[in-house]
Amino acid sequence: MARIKGGLNAKKKHNRVLKLAKGYRGARSKQYRVAKQSVMRAMNSAFGGRKQKKRDMRSLWISRINAAARLSGISYSQMMHGLKVAGVDINRKMLADLAVNDAAGFATLAELAKSKIA
Repeated sequence: MARIKGGLNAKKKHNRVLKLAKGYRGARSKQYRVAKQSVMRAMNSAFGGRKQKKRDMRSLWISRINAAARLSGISYSQMMHGLKVAGVDINRKMLADLAVNDAAGFATLAELAKSKIA
């Protein structure tokens, strides 16, 4: 039986990496060995970036809630504690959306939180 050479598979693997490295500058987009290192690093950074984005969004929501809560005369931490005591189960994303788009609705939640901690 004739032996099967691996050239086609290697070529496919190289082309897959070089396609991912498209747009990189210089040898990073032309030479497989350099491109492979760049793509691996980029993939690791992309993974971390997806996690970082979640942290950034939560931070943004908290900032928005805090700003709106202070307009209602209560701090962020007091508001969150008051809502928890009141049994209001609403996440920060929804609270931030209320703070931006429905100030009156947010104000009623803030009043509820104030009354529960007082």
